[in-house]
Amino acid sequence: MPIQAVEPRRLYRQIADQIRALIAESEFTPGSRLPPERDLARQLRVSRPSVREALIALEVEGLLDVRVGSGIYVTRPGERRGVKALEGASGPFEVIRARWMIESECAALAAKNATAAQLRAIRKAHADLVSESRRDHNPLDADRAFHISIAEASGNSALVLVVQTLGDQRVGPLYRALERKLEYPMMAAETVREHRAVLAAIAQRDPRAARSAMRTHMNMTRKRYTKEFGTER
Repeated sequence: MPIQAVEPRRLYRQIADQIRALIAESEFTPGSRLPPERDLARQLRVSRPSVREALIALEVEGLLDVRVGSGIYVTRPGERRGVKALEGASGPFEVIRARWMIESECAALAAKNATAAQLRAIRKAHADLVSESRRDHNPLDADRAFHISIAEASGNSALVLVVQTLGDQRVGPLYRALERKLEYPMMAAETVREHRAVLAAIAQRDPRAARSAMRTHMNMTRKRYTKEFGTER
C-alpha cells in the first residue's frame, strides 16, 4: 500500500489513520523503524508538527514507541497496551497555536484593564511559579494559575473560560505524551524568564509589549516541542 498525500486542512487523526493502515498491512512491520518525520511529512505533504501529533497519538494507542535520540519504532503485538487516544483531543500544536492567538490578546487586555488587585494576583502567581520551578522543571499547576490570572485580568469572563479549556487540553494525554518526551532540566528557567517578560509588560501597562511577550512565550513553547526525536537519515 503506497503512502498517499494527505490534504493540508486535515488533522493529525487522518495522518494517524494512514500510518495505522500501513502497519496493519505490514508496510511497517513490528520492531521496524519508521522513516524520519521529515520524510513522512514530505510523502504525506503535511507539516512536520502534524506528523508529530499523529506519531504521538499512535504511541498513546500503543502502536508506536517514540525513542528520543533513536527514532520511532513499530511495537510488537505483545508490547501493545491497547489504549485508545481520545478521538476529540486537540493536537498539541493546535493547542499552542490557539494559545498564541487568544492568550496574547488576554495579555494585552490585562495590561490595559487589570486592577491593582489583579496585578497583585498575577505577581503572586508568577512568584508561585518561580518557587515551584525550583522543585519541578515543568510545574503545570503553577503555570496554569499564572495564565488564568492574566485571563482574569483581561476583564472578559468568556476569555477566562477559553483559557481554562485550553489548559485542560494541555494536560490531556496527547499533549502530555509529547511534553514528557522533550522536557529537560533547564526548561523551567526558560519559561520563568518568558513569563517574567509577560508580567513586566502588563505591570508597565504596555498592551503591545504584553502581546508580543506572550507570543514570544508561545513561539518558544512550540520550538521546544519540535526538537528532533531521533537521528535523521
